[in-house]
Amino acid sequence: MTSHLFDVANIKWQTLGDFEHLLYSILNIDEQNKIIDVIFKFTARQQIALHRHKALNNTFVIQGEHRLYEADGRLKEIRAVGSYTSSQPSDEPHREGGGDVDVIVFFSIRDNDGVLYEVLDDDLNVIATLGFQNFIDLYKDQTH
Repeated sequence: MTSHLFDVANIKWQTLGDFEHLLYSILNIDEQNKIIDVIFKFTARQQIALHRHKALNNTFVIQGEHRLYEADGRLKEIRAVGSYTSSQPSDEPHREGGGDVDVIVFFSIRDNDGVLYEVLDDDLNVIATLGFQNFIDLYKDQTH
């Protein structure tokens, strides 16, 4: 009997530098329309680096619970498997993570001709940025 559950066996997960509790796989980049489709995997019961979304992000939770946290680590929101969210760019920093199992979330990122994500330290200083070209470079590295 064939299983119809989500199977990650054929996904080639990538790491993003030294960032902990985060794996990704870029599915497609539409350079003309500036759309990045990527799946992220956040480790269960962990939080990824503090960051801001500086572009429109549409998300769909494929597996687990997508948890969002305030900058100080307090739980802000839980998005259940199967939930879809469209989030406008925001200056509000947050962390993300998984619930009791690793969470897998599909992100469709819509470029705003600038920085897509700002990574922050605990004092809210920007320590790294990710833009459209960064994702193009990551995608090229992923496919070679």
